[in-house]
Amino acid sequence: MRDAATLSRRVAGRRRLQFTGRATPVIRFLLRVLARLPLRRVQALGAGIGHLLAIIPNDLRRTARINLARCCPELTATQRRRLLRRSLIETGKTATEIGPLWLWDRAPTLALVRSTSGEAAVTDALRTGHGVLLATPHMGAWELAGLYCSAHYPMTVLYAPPRFAGLDEFLQQVRARYGARLATPDAAGVRGLYRTLADGGVVGLLPDQDPGTRGSGLFAPFFGVPAKTTTLPARLARHTGARVVVGFAERLENAAGFHLHFEPVAADFGNLSLAAATARINGAVEACVRKRIEQYQWCYKRFRTPPAGATRLYAR
Repeated sequence: MRDAATLSRRVAGRRRLQFTGRATPVIRFLLRVLARLPLRRVQALGAGIGHLLAIIPNDLRRTARINLARCCPELTATQRRRLLRRSLIETGKTATEIGPLWLWDRAPTLALVRSTSGEAAVTDALRTGHGVLLATPHMGAWELAGLYCSAHYPMTVLYAPPRFAGLDEFLQQVRARYGARLATPDAAGVRGLYRTLADGGVVGLLPDQDPGTRGSGLFAPFFGVPAKTTTLPARLARHTGARVVVGFAERLENAAGFHLHFEPVAADFGNLSLAAATARINGAVEACVRKRIEQYQWCYKRFRTPPAGATRLYAR
């Protein structure tokens, strides 16, 4: 349960920014405005924001440039610049899609998933009584992946309260509106994850978050770079026999919707050592990222925690 304690400390220690005055209503208003637009216009607006991010100096661009330089050394400088620009455009789309994904009605939201592949890995495991650990990395429309699965399967999602406390209740409502149960990142919440898997349900979590310097995670290669990685998936699978599946919602071209990928991790995942299992899941995430590399959230500080003696990659 050390991962639960780690997550709880991070949430408790993180400064919860309090919205004051009209800030929360303004953000809610902007989300409602975005939700009134068709997907094509929402994504076009996001692409425009991404173009600006690629031109104007900013922390997101700096972080993405550092990550791509470390993770894609085989690319030329010109190729990395092009990938950086494409990645920031996709990041802009991810941001503006939040309005529709959080506020559209159930039918039009789920209709955005035009097709799926590999979903039998989930349905077959549930049919035989095994729980499923669905690992959805920061890629494509990960909010949509969670909504789709919560609408189709009994699902519990690991939920960390947002930095902006004024949005906490709202976020809980939108993420649970299709039936998902939310588990807080503490010992009680993680016990709920174990119960869901033991009962043959689905647990959703992000596998590519840095658990921090005080965390019980392990370093495992991600695109050849040592990345501090949570051991919670390995612990959950080891104690419940759950199957592990990496999933992501690929954004299709020309606002055509999304294709939901389900990529099963080897069935022996729960029998591996923590180190081997952590490396295995990072490898599975990397394989998914390589399918649509520009749709990964490269502006996330994935390597925030350096190995002992290594230089920090990011300024802060």
